[in-house]
Amino acid sequence: MSADDFDSFLSSIRGGAVSRETDRRLLFDEVAELKHLGFAAARVPVASGGGGLTLEQLFARLITLSAADSSLGHVWRGHILFVEALLASPDTAYREHWFARLSVGDLVGNAQSERHATAHLKTVLDRDGELLTVTGTKYYTTGSIYADWIYLSALDGTDRVAVTVSAHDPGTRSVDDWDGFGQPLTGSGTTTFDRVPVDPRDLVVHSGDAAGWHRTGALQQLILLGVVAGIAQRALEDTVDYVRSRRRTVGHAGEHLPREDPLVQSIVGQLSSVVHTARALVLASARTLDEPTSDPDASRSALLEVFRVQQVVLPLVLDALSRLFEVGGASAVGRSTALDRHWRNVRTIASHNPAVQRSAALGQFELNGTLPEWQAPGARPETEPVPADGEQA
Repeated sequence: MSADDFDSFLSSIRGGAVSRETDRRLLFDEVAELKHLGFAAARVPVASGGGGLTLEQLFARLITLSAADSSLGHVWRGHILFVEALLASPDTAYREHWFARLSVGDLVGNAQSERHATAHLKTVLDRDGELLTVTGTKYYTTGSIYADWIYLSALDGTDRVAVTVSAHDPGTRSVDDWDGFGQPLTGSGTTTFDRVPVDPRDLVVHSGDAAGWHRTGALQQLILLGVVAGIAQRALEDTVDYVRSRRRTVGHAGEHLPREDPLVQSIVGQLSSVVHTARALVLASARTLDEPTSDPDASRSALLEVFRVQQVVLPLVLDALSRLFEVGGASAVGRSTALDRHWRNVRTIASHNPAVQRSAALGQFELNGTLPEWQAPGARPETEPVPADGEQA
């Protein structure tokens, strides 16, 4: 994927971002073009048919992609995490097996969460002799509606495992029923699996690898921050375009160019500073995470760095996006300019894995030298009662 081809693609899709969101036109064409350009294999080593980008280089492209269309950047979150797990895998044959798929453009979606009153899993891995299948329903399945493969969590008996299955199998069905007020085109709705076959090679039993968990946790948050940095960049660009086209300022009759108003300049200058800061912090964290490590202390330090960056970037960007409307009068809130979409999209992303939890984790670490013992959902404990209405949670 050459930089010129990537930039040309961004230019071609930039102008349609507002209408795509307004009309809720899903991004099948745009995702297909990105796959054709090699974005799916951007981190795959050159020797294995990929682009060989560093993590920092990938995040630089993620930011600019999200500036062109924030939903399109967000679509790749699960894929990026999957590829990073591959790069850290010691199983050379398994890595090359997947690198071959990624190098021809295959996209991997993500399906972890379920909509129950509690966080316990109901998706199950069934065994019939040598045949493995998975059955269940997932929500918040970002990117899966566009995917060729889906990486999901399931129960093998009472043990939580991960499997990767074909998104094109007749038993796999993704539905665009995401009802959030932001990020409407990420396909973050419901995906169902009805006895979908599982290749035994794609069954992963999670280990207690602290270094791996810390790096994955950091990447989960940093990808979202990369999308946020891209949204901030686009908000600045849209605000500058809006101001430059105006010929009067509120409170002044006749022509009084807003771009020469010190108050407008101050707002735009503040937004410019936020854009620069967000991008710099995200790329610095990406450099820290570039190489997988088996050292749990080093990976924990990287995780804490991302948590700290999260506490800075999200409030800075949200505040700047709420104040950018000060550059104009009533026209600044018009549907045609759609400046409000930037705040809505960042507010939606900021609600994923709430940052307030990371703030508390940082405080716990500084005071006690420990982190919360977060655990991925598994089976419902046998001692836990079923809800009184009889509906399984």
